[in-house]
Amino acid sequence: MNRAAGILLPITSLPSKYGIGCFSKSAYDFADWLKKAGQTYWQILPLGPTSYGDSPYQSFSTFAGNPYFISLEALMEEGVLTTEECDEADFGKRLNDINYEKMYHSRYPLLHKAYERSNISENPDYQKFLSENNWWLSDYALFMALKDRFEGVPWNEWPEDIRLRYGYSMDYYRKELYFEIEFQQYMQFKFFEQWNALKAYVNEAGIRIIGDIPIYVAMDSADAWAHPELFQLDEHNVPYAVAGCPPDGFSADGQLWGNPLYRWDYHRSTDYAWWMSRLYFCFQMYDVLRIDHFRGFDEYYSIPFGDKSAINGHWEKGPGIELFHCMERHLGKHDVIAEDLGYVTDSVRQLVRDSGFPGMKVLEFAFDSRDSGSANDYLPHNYMENCVAYTGTHDNETITGWFTSIKKEERQLARDYLCDQHTPQKLLYRSFISLVMRSSAKTCIIPMQDYMGLDNDCRTNKPSTVGINWRWRMTEDDLSDELLEEILAVTKRYGRMNWANNEDS
Repeated sequence: MNRAAGILLPITSLPSKYGIGCFSKSAYDFADWLKKAGQTYWQILPLGPTSYGDSPYQSFSTFAGNPYFISLEALMEEGVLTTEECDEADFGKRLNDINYEKMYHSRYPLLHKAYERSNISENPDYQKFLSENNWWLSDYALFMALKDRFEGVPWNEWPEDIRLRYGYSMDYYRKELYFEIEFQQYMQFKFFEQWNALKAYVNEAGIRIIGDIPIYVAMDSADAWAHPELFQLDEHNVPYAVAGCPPDGFSADGQLWGNPLYRWDYHRSTDYAWWMSRLYFCFQMYDVLRIDHFRGFDEYYSIPFGDKSAINGHWEKGPGIELFHCMERHLGKHDVIAEDLGYVTDSVRQLVRDSGFPGMKVLEFAFDSRDSGSANDYLPHNYMENCVAYTGTHDNETITGWFTSIKKEERQLARDYLCDQHTPQKLLYRSFISLVMRSSAKTCIIPMQDYMGLDNDCRTNKPSTVGINWRWRMTEDDLSDELLEEILAVTKRYGRMNWANNEDS
């Protein structure tokens, strides 16, 4: 068994001079840092363009990349931007925080200047990119140009002729918005050019990238607008029902996500053609794919459209293992992680077993006083080899913040499990990391905030809240030699060293 370890750090959270982590030199430096730390994996979050709320799980496209990740430094080197132009832009003053409002008002004007100076239509690589990606890019670029034309309102509030994609309307807007469409295509070309270069460098360093896709697409997306037949929409493209999850001990009203639900009977009739395209695209972008909300393939929660909460929803059957048999038949075997967290039934567990994909284990779920028996699946002594173990995920508190926030009896349960009544609370994060790393799980992924011992002021996301999430980022000083040595030591100690990268260690 090849035991391995990795670090969870979104691209947005990389150090950066210009307001947000991106495909700049800092990303390459981080790959070098991971290599020196003996890591095998770098797990990131979805890379799509974000909409209201800034969540990477609510994107304008399941195929497009986020223009915020385009390196301005690389555009300076090309000569289409100047250092003065980038330095004069206001991205916010805090190096460890992302100000998305300032990002929107500062990055896009700079990217537009770069486009205007690029003579992009004369670039043969650009023309090749258009040809190879027209199957999704054409609709996406028009969609985003229309979003700007209609001042950002959701597509289901556009005039009927373009909302329902009448042929004459599509022709009119493609001509009317020609340069706006080309700008969107230019940004996608630069995104993928830079991403492919970064991924090649990361892989050359012996690091594998774990990518991430949501099971659902956003309602306000090019996917839903261009292909309403894939979703549970009526003849006016209004949803019958939307996605979410039911009430539980954490939320009396459940969660109302609002994503359109799939019309699985239609997908089955096409041999899951759209899903095969989506998965093929992801397998080109990433080395391993984490699929969010995996339980939705077994059963999905359907909430009547227009409801204000998830209370009146009900469960319906998804495609089950048939989708993944189809994937293997068309695309071959690929490395996938099944996000099987939350309310898990026997049939979900069976689906994960049948798929052969590793599920996820999260230490923060192990010491719930309502389920404190030794059979708790999240206690490390119960981890099976075929799983990926985490202290926490992007949706959880940091491990330091979590220990502070749980009940007194739960803190005692955790200390008893650790056989440790004396380590100062501010240093316990190291004990929890060690607990996960010495488990039987084949792979362990630790969020960077946990390795740094940071509190909840630095957590990535707090579900069901808006405006405070996806903002934390590192500074250059955070990637210290001391932290590297600490990570390297714990990785070696528990047999998770990437020896191929550290032959002299």
